[in-house]
Amino acid sequence: MTEQHAPLGLPFMKMHGLGNDFVVIDSRGREAVTTPALARALGDRNRGVGFDQLAEIRDSDIADFALEFWNSDGSRAGACGNATRCVSDYMMRQLGRDAVTLVTVRGGLSAQRQADGLVSVNMGHPQLDWAEVPLSHAMDTLHLPLAGDPVAVGMGNPHAVFFVPDATAVDVAGLGRVVEHDPLFPQRTNVEFASLTAPDHLRMRVWERGTGITLACGSGACATAVAAHRRGLTGRRVVLDVDGGRLEIDWREDGVWMTGPTAHVFDAVLTPAFLAAHA
Repeated sequence: MTEQHAPLGLPFMKMHGLGNDFVVIDSRGREAVTTPALARALGDRNRGVGFDQLAEIRDSDIADFALEFWNSDGSRAGACGNATRCVSDYMMRQLGRDAVTLVTVRGGLSAQRQADGLVSVNMGHPQLDWAEVPLSHAMDTLHLPLAGDPVAVGMGNPHAVFFVPDATAVDVAGLGRVVEHDPLFPQRTNVEFASLTAPDHLRMRVWERGTGITLACGSGACATAVAAHRRGLTGRRVVLDVDGGRLEIDWREDGVWMTGPTAHVFDAVLTPAFLAAHA
């Protein structure tokens, strides 16, 4: 994926983590190529490629690489845990290492491959103050003034976590869309619905800001684990079952670590005609 291929189109990769799927563009050594129009066009599952998030790999002077994220509606995403794990796996293979460092709008992060092949990423410290999430005004982030008593957590993007008796029975689309656009969240919010199924074991479903229902959400899983511990429901290390599979979350002193599988599905090239139509 080098600059010399540009006249023939734009190379990209399709990846997923537990069904949370991504288009990944490697823009190291050149200018960034993603625009809101291109992100929207690529995110269209009928007329484009389709993705939950787009990740663009960039050069970094302070880490092995940098990552920028986009939602399928063309808006920016501040964090994407599963995409971070997938791209980190790709970079570790390319660099011949079992650990890498990266930079996002969250700051410096790190990732490593485990002995069983799963990939772990440190998503950084959670943001627990109302201004950091952010919320519209000062309030207790452990008990938001909304029906259902959600918890607010920032993981580089905002999250509202609802604890419910049965996450599988929730109208995720109906409730998620409403909460995402509540005035309480000036940057909109991701919305998680979680239920405790066993000690330190949660079932979670998610509505992602700017995308909708997804099979998994890495930053949402981290936010849910943090919220569950703050509410006294679990310890700091939990297992989360999402629609697409299973993630392990460990809230350590150095940040929230997330571990799970990755998949590199295929490589392809966007045609010059497609790029010209959505410039």
